[in-house]
Amino acid sequence: MKEQAAIQTSVANIQQKRGILITGLLVAMLFGALDGTIVGTALPRIVGELSGLSMMAWLTTAYMLTSTTIVPIAGKLADLFGRKSIYIAGLVIFIIGSALCGMAETMNQLIIFRAIQGIGGGIMMPMAMIVIGDLFTGAERAKWQGVFGGVFGLASILGPQVGGWIVDSLNWRWVFYINLPVGILAIVLISLGLHNHRVAERVKLDLAGMFTMVVAVVSLLLALTFGGDKYDWLSWQIISLLAGSVVFFSLFVFVERKAEEPIMPIHLLKNKTFVVLNSVGFFMSVGMFGAIMFVPLFMQGIIGMSPSESGTMMFPMMFALIIASMIGGRLVQKIGVRPQVIVGMVLVALGFFLLSTMDVNTNKWTAMSFMATLGFGLGFVNPVITLALQEVFPKSQLGIVTSSSQFFRQIGGTFGATLLGAIMNHRSKDLLEAKFLPLLEQLPAQAQAMTDSFKQLVESNPQSVYSVILNPDTLKKIPEQMQQMFVPILKQTLVDALSDVFLYGLIFVGIGFIFAMFIGRITISNRTNKVNEME
Repeated sequence: MKEQAAIQTSVANIQQKRGILITGLLVAMLFGALDGTIVGTALPRIVGELSGLSMMAWLTTAYMLTSTTIVPIAGKLADLFGRKSIYIAGLVIFIIGSALCGMAETMNQLIIFRAIQGIGGGIMMPMAMIVIGDLFTGAERAKWQGVFGGVFGLASILGPQVGGWIVDSLNWRWVFYINLPVGILAIVLISLGLHNHRVAERVKLDLAGMFTMVVAVVSLLLALTFGGDKYDWLSWQIISLLAGSVVFFSLFVFVERKAEEPIMPIHLLKNKTFVVLNSVGFFMSVGMFGAIMFVPLFMQGIIGMSPSESGTMMFPMMFALIIASMIGGRLVQKIGVRPQVIVGMVLVALGFFLLSTMDVNTNKWTAMSFMATLGFGLGFVNPVITLALQEVFPKSQLGIVTSSSQFFRQIGGTFGATLLGAIMNHRSKDLLEAKFLPLLEQLPAQAQAMTDSFKQLVESNPQSVYSVILNPDTLKKIPEQMQQMFVPILKQTLVDALSDVFLYGLIFVGIGFIFAMFIGRITISNRTNKVNEME
């Protein structure tokens, strides 16, 4: 009887700690995911107060550079030193970075502090999925990863509203200060619920691998960020960055072949499942970020919605993503990984095709249904990629394979935003030269200054021409007769350019679909990858 009572008490303690830990994971993931959308809403107020409009892009770039680069390093360190120590370290760095951001007095300071915050964010985000992989069997992870995946969708819905309220009611600095109490709560809960697994007494860090990978990734991300925007793609700056990235990626592969504890074991790149699943995630993210970038542009320029209203158009996609993530977590146990990923990619492709059919007569309800279709597809695919990787690889590699999933998707998103943005610019220039410039030639001599101004914009920054239909104040400055000439042509040009962008996004999704066809037979089992033993 005493032994049975002791066993029941032990089980109760395990379940209690598991509940505390899951709560901590949800809190940490939510406040980490919220940060990006909240800060984005506050950016205009921040740059206005700190007089840093010319440096605004760096607030996002600095965070993106450090958070993306640290992801695979964090996964490997979690395998070497245990989940708890690395997770708590990430939370602490994120909190310190947030506090520093709130105290920043100049744009230079804020950019540096955002980079520090990004290191913490890059550690935090994959850790939740790694810990889920430790705690649960494959079947249980399928359910929980759908829930946790939905947190990201929830953050994208809540973030703009929370950010707007903070800026209007308090001060932009509270956009960062709000992270402190929430982060401390997450640290307490995770500290109580999570216990480190034992690691080897002798741990050798792959410092050379870390250095070469950081330089390679940062060079690539900088090239993708500034190519075609700040610098021409064939400029020496961009060519140097791309060449440096190739050189250091080559050095990284050479170093990893000889390292005792490589950050990215080269044998993973020879594993079909690893390559195929991460390729699906990469190409899906290329297309996904295209939709996120350009749908609000359609809503504002064609349908005539305000910026805040167009932001809410993400809601159907994110809501559908949350629902599909939860349904997919259960469905994958019945039909397997490959069929579900294929179905999801078909839905994503259908969503992009439907977006490409939108025209000047499309209403917001039609557009919302198209976004929902895209969201359902993403929800079926996103959580399953990580789940499948965790199912296939042993627990000793759980951290690196889980973080690799996020790493490749983040790189894909950056690549997609850059490439589809360049396509948008190129198509806009061609269409404006064919349809808009001939119209300008018909204007009287008195409007020559306006004609020359528009011609210069078409040549240097085609997308800025659309400000005529995006900004009511700009439109008011143009005589009504000219508005009647300009607006229909500009709207049709914008529709045609966006249609091409969505079709290119569809091509990348199609490549992801082809990779999905090569996914092997992976069934979700009741095997546990547990390395974190509950007391």
